Amino acid sequence: MAVARKIKTLLTVNIFVFVGIILFSVYCRIQDRSEELIQIGRISDQRLRARNGKVSNLVDRQSILQRLERLEDVVYNQLNGLAKPMGLVEGPGGLGQGGAAATLGDDSHVDGEGKYEDYGYNAQLSDRISLDRSIPDYRPKKCKQLTYPEDLPQISVVFIFVNEALSVILRSVHSVVNHTPAHLLKEIILVDDNSDSVELKFNLDQYVNKRYPGLVKIVRNSKREGLIRARIHGWNAATAPVVGFFDAHVEFNTAWAEPILTRVKEDHTRIILPAIDNIKFNTFEVQQYANAAHGYNWGLWCMYIIPPQEWLDKGDETAPIRTPAMIGCSFVVDREYFSEIGLLDPGMEVYGGENIELGMRVWQCGGSMEVLPCARVAHIERTKKPYNNDIDYYAKRNALRAAEVWMDEYRSHVYMAWNIPMNNPGVDYGDVSERVALRKRLQCRSFRWYLENVYPEMRIYNNTITYGEVRNSKASGYCLDQGSEDDDKAILYPCHGMSSQGMAEDGGSRPRVSPLNPLAHPSRNLSYVWCTWSTGCCSLFSILTTYAKRPLKS
Repeated sequence: MAVARKIKTLLTVNIFVFVGIILFSVYCRIQDRSEELIQIGRISDQRLRARNGKVSNLVDRQSILQRLERLEDVVYNQLNGLAKPMGLVEGPGGLGQGGAAATLGDDSHVDGEGKYEDYGYNAQLSDRISLDRSIPDYRPKKCKQLTYPEDLPQISVVFIFVNEALSVILRSVHSVVNHTPAHLLKEIILVDDNSDSVELKFNLDQYVNKRYPGLVKIVRNSKREGLIRARIHGWNAATAPVVGFFDAHVEFNTAWAEPILTRVKEDHTRIILPAIDNIKFNTFEVQQYANAAHGYNWGLWCMYIIPPQEWLDKGDETAPIRTPAMIGCSFVVDREYFSEIGLLDPGMEVYGGENIELGMRVWQCGGSMEVLPCARVAHIERTKKPYNNDIDYYAKRNALRAAEVWMDEYRSHVYMAWNIPMNNPGVDYGDVSERVALRKRLQCRSFRWYLENVYPEMRIYNNTITYGEVRNSKASGYCLDQGSEDDDKAILYPCHGMSSQGMAEDGGSRPRVSPLNPLAHPSRNLSYVWCTWSTGCCSLFSILTTYAKRPLKS
């Protein structure tokens, strides 16, 4: 029994040992597997977290982009959104960027013809060009190295418009804001000379009030005053010490204001003209014009002329250019000085001649006028003027008015240029007594002094005895005409009384048929058609028997 009990006990112990070994083995395997599972779990967790992180980053980026888009929408609605409902464009890029030529599709040609006729430029294309486009910097290179004082006076910029395209007006406004230091630009004044266009009422008001609150003022004339008196109204509204007058179809170049304000600050009797570049009316391409002075002919029509010889000899393209007068599309003047010298002549009508009269007056009365090559403004040369189709009449009237006040014995040249008699010219130029009194009060110099010291290039004709037309007695209504300047041959042409049919006699044997050439320098002469009494005039004089002589002396 005892042996059997021992065997049973030993067997039980062996069974427990065997089971224990098995359990221990299983346990070890479970532990190893657990560690592996834990490691796998950790790796999986890391991968999951990385994946979630990438997803989170992507979500965050998308969220940021969405927020930026919403912010952009807010900005667009506040700024560009004002232009979009009107069919206009703001911001960088797009058609015409950098002053490049722009075109529209062929389907726009028919629709755009009406706007061409209305405005004298491609208004439909203008509507597609950004109000903020850039233009080429045509300043001489040395201009970019110049520095200017910090304490410059502020300027009020005055734009005059009548029935102008809204996009062109607003581009002028955007351009001056974008290219003028904010601390120098006190205000922009838009003078509406009684436009008929509906969009220049509510749309313009709403846009500038929201886009440039407090900066832009609009002055509306209750009747059509003309450019001259509209500018006077703009001067009345201006409050800055310096006032700039511009057509409302211009674009300003980089750093245009600083050189002008510096020159005015140095001498408040200077009237400063920016150098003018051209904006083509059909493509809005910006083209550089050469540096030039502004002159005129004896009809007081303005034109570009070669700068004075002393400026050419100096060899400094940045130097101011002395100029006898101004083209008229832009000038800057000290506000108080402009008042002292009589503003513009309010007795002149519409426009034409006032730019020449101001040049004469400033120089004769102790001031000066100059073009600054470092200050550049691009200007649209329109194919149609906005005021009146008979602008020649107003230009003639204003020219006679200026001649009677400022030109002394040389006023006869203006009558000759317009081919009208000094006695009973058929043009009522109005009462000039106030302007004559202004000249006396300012103690201004003579016109002879002006010609000798300011405009010596001007050719004079004081030896002229008579002038008029040569009329054909056998063909009623036909006069001797200068004809084409290319072949210098006189022709018969229906009489129109303009300068190309003017005949002048100076006591010699060679009367001339030609407009009065304003420039004395041979290299600048216009072509002339010369006749002689003895040989006849281009084989036509034998049948030209009526010479409508108008004595030079009144």
